[in-house]
Amino acid sequence: MTTSPSDPSPAPTLPTGPHAVRYGGRTTIEAVWRIEAGRLIASLARLTGDLADAEDLAQDALVAALEQWPAQGIPPNPGGWLMTTAKNRLIDQIRRHKTMQRKLPHLHHERELHNQAAAAARDERLDDQIGDELLGLIFTACHPALSIESRVALTLRCLGGLSTDQIARAFLIGEQTAAQRIVRAKKTLRDKSVAFESPSPEQTRERLPGVLQVLYLIFNEGYAASSGPQWLRPSLCEEGLRLARVLAALLPDLAEVQGFVALLELQTARIPARTTSDGDPVLILDQDRRLWDQLLTGRGLEAMHRAERLAATGSPVGPYMLQAGIAACHARAKRPEDTDWKTILGLYGVLRELWPNPVIDLNRVVAVAMVQGPEAALAELNKLSGDPRLRDYCYLPAVRAHVLEQAGQRDAARDSWLLAAKLTRNERERQLYEQHAGYRAAIRPSR
Repeated sequence: MTTSPSDPSPAPTLPTGPHAVRYGGRTTIEAVWRIEAGRLIASLARLTGDLADAEDLAQDALVAALEQWPAQGIPPNPGGWLMTTAKNRLIDQIRRHKTMQRKLPHLHHERELHNQAAAAARDERLDDQIGDELLGLIFTACHPALSIESRVALTLRCLGGLSTDQIARAFLIGEQTAAQRIVRAKKTLRDKSVAFESPSPEQTRERLPGVLQVLYLIFNEGYAASSGPQWLRPSLCEEGLRLARVLAALLPDLAEVQGFVALLELQTARIPARTTSDGDPVLILDQDRRLWDQLLTGRGLEAMHRAERLAATGSPVGPYMLQAGIAACHARAKRPEDTDWKTILGLYGVLRELWPNPVIDLNRVVAVAMVQGPEAALAELNKLSGDPRLRDYCYLPAVRAHVLEQAGQRDAARDSWLLAAKLTRNERERQLYEQHAGYRAAIRPSR
């Protein structure tokens, strides 16, 4: 088991190397843990009222599985086995606590009765169905009392079953930093007495945007890594999409949630075409669309249809459903020139009204250039250039370079590509922008 001194409850690390052969079901155990960790911790958190205690019990069950399953075989219901094992550990703890309390000579009789009643109530709940506990854990891990970094780390830890080391490597941060975020998050939830329960309809409506933001941050860091040597981190995309599917299954009647899943499905479908065989980025207009995953594209369009049907019945439309509509326009176009840019421009118009954001305005500029021409797009870019929130944002000069090329201003485009290369923190993206600048310089007409 890997241990970090600042994290009291690290996720067990499955064995690797020459000794791994005795764990014949290692791959299965790992798969079961990734699938069941969220539900297991959610159920235990409701019983214990403390996330750290719940995670300790869940990991005790995982250790027991690692010890017993290789010899006894994988049980027919591995998730149920883990849950039963964890609950038995909890019952043992409750019984030990009650025995200890009876032996304390100075304990008030009333307090003893209160503790026994509370323990008895927990005993009765041990066989309850999971119900909406997983939804409660999702909303708890994404609680607004936590920093956004802590929400992301806690969500990956409790719902994704990732170890502290895996989270650290996924986001290119130190293991101690990742561990501290998780520890602080648990402490904040405990200090604020945050209940592990399914949110009410009002709480769902109020906090859903924050939950979707966390899941999208996880996905997007994999889809376009903000820093590091690689442009894609597919494991984060997979985890973000998996959690989105879980949320959609728990909240099937919300158009925005179904639209969110549609967006992630459609974006994930493009991943095979987003890089060359060497890992170099390929922008959407240059991608070989035959490489797009047709199964995921179909799933995304089906989710979009569900979202549209729900919206027609009055379920509120949000920014993620609108972005899914834009992604669907790209997905339906067999060739870049077939893209319905007028519809995309209209969707961006609605999106910027619903969710005022300079990044949305910047993305809209590309559609403006396609529909109204590069001069109109440059006018929009000039307005955005004064926004301090975009001062160090590499995509501002990258979009400007793209539009300048459309306008035939190759020298100015080269300067913008070089500025974008200077601002990005991702090595692959820097190389892409430098290549664009070098290529344009090479074909620049002589004077």
